[in-house]
Amino acid sequence: MPGFAKQKTPNILFAFADDWGKYASAYAKVETRPSPNTVVKTPTFDRIADQGVLFKHAFVTAPSCTPCRSSLLSGQYFFRTGMGAILQGAKWDAAIPSYPLMLRDSGYHIGETYKVWTPGSPVDAPYGAGKYSYEKSGRIFNGFSQMTTKRVAGGMLVKDAKQVLYDEVMGNFNAFLDDRSDDKPFCYWFGPTLVHRKWTKGSGKDLWGINPDDLQGKLPKFLPDEHEVRQDFADYLGEVQAFDTALGLIIKRLESLGELDNTVVVISGDHGAPGFPGGKCNLYDFGVQVPLAIWWPGQPGGRVVDDFVNLMDLAPTFLEIGGVKRPKVMTGKSLVPVLKSKNQGLVDKKRNWVITGRERHVARARDGQLPYPQRALRTADYLYIINFAPDRWPMGNPYNITADSAPDFKTLENNTFVTYGDLDASPTKAWLIERRNDEKWKWHYDYAFSKRPREELYVLADDPDQVNNVAGDENFTAIKAKLNRQLMGRLKKARDPRVLGDGSTFDKPPYITTQAKRQK
Repeated sequence: MPGFAKQKTPNILFAFADDWGKYASAYAKVETRPSPNTVVKTPTFDRIADQGVLFKHAFVTAPSCTPCRSSLLSGQYFFRTGMGAILQGAKWDAAIPSYPLMLRDSGYHIGETYKVWTPGSPVDAPYGAGKYSYEKSGRIFNGFSQMTTKRVAGGMLVKDAKQVLYDEVMGNFNAFLDDRSDDKPFCYWFGPTLVHRKWTKGSGKDLWGINPDDLQGKLPKFLPDEHEVRQDFADYLGEVQAFDTALGLIIKRLESLGELDNTVVVISGDHGAPGFPGGKCNLYDFGVQVPLAIWWPGQPGGRVVDDFVNLMDLAPTFLEIGGVKRPKVMTGKSLVPVLKSKNQGLVDKKRNWVITGRERHVARARDGQLPYPQRALRTADYLYIINFAPDRWPMGNPYNITADSAPDFKTLENNTFVTYGDLDASPTKAWLIERRNDEKWKWHYDYAFSKRPREELYVLADDPDQVNNVAGDENFTAIKAKLNRQLMGRLKKARDPRVLGDGSTFDKPPYITTQAKRQK
């Protein structure tokens, strides 16, 4: 391990868990109603939130990993990144600036482990084979519950089975540090996929002691409050805790090297929970709202802020921290003024809304690989959604589903593509489909899979779970019109092809617009 010189330019540690929605124990302290945040334990995230800034309103631009990451890398809305936003077939246009390469060019040592598509690597490079990837110690941490339970079944103690995976994480991180020359600040992306399915059923309790029934009465209204669903969610939270534990070891390593006091630590996730209705691939909060805590040593900490943040704001934030000028094409806005403020609550009064959107997720979800185009405006008081193609199935076509029959539970639990392909295979998905003809669960089934109206409007003070659509209520006509003007105006300003008249290009192979080319 080389010696480390003190730099004035801060290091940047970015920890980004796949499919991790807004579930961390730090949020239990600022919530007013029961939620899974009172059950999950995330001491590492909580530490960063306590020492730094906890953001209550952080959102992704799109609830799907590739468009979300293209947005984060570029500091732009996903619809401006061309094929960089296509889940199956992503290609990065070199004309689009990306913050890691800009930091590299300014003198940073950059690298990543596990899942991130890195501009500058071969377009066909698999995860782990990119130019800036550090994974020589392995990738099995991504299958945390599977690999741990396998070793436990073979006779290992749980703590020893976990340690094998933690050692892999640290081996990869130490390799990254070893590769750095003494005088360079670093920018490291820790992006494991363990929070993404599949995880081992029952692992939340077996590996982490999370009792599924402790979640009773704490799930959002649109999830059936039944043991099978609670167990599925407990297993999800177990993967979150594994991520948090490994990140704690990385931070401890930096602390032992005397590097932590010169490192900006940012922790977040790339969208909501997979395999649950309303989560991943949806523009409801459960699908697009994510945890975010940032600690910048030397800046005012111990704060909780209400500013609305879109994760595309992180790219210009990282650039400003690194002393690099933000490109004009970036639609994200730096969070540095918020991080340097001493205030709590709403620090920047202009940060009172975000826009989210969606096009294609799984290619096979609909005939012709059609997307499900949506855009949404989220304010402190309302969520307004436009579904541009309400004749399409939001979670994909109901292949193999009839009134009387469907694939068996095991198939539905393990095969995403057998039906409703934009909702990941899961015990929850299987449980709901099995009960599609049960009147008791009809509302939950329809919420998950049925077609949606062109417009949706939710009043958050009365409906925090966003289940009562009042878009057709004449009492909200004026509010809906105002939100529509704001949303469409902002989208036109950002040159969203979906609203500029050439949105149909999203519907045709290769699902790319000319937006990326305009940045040359």
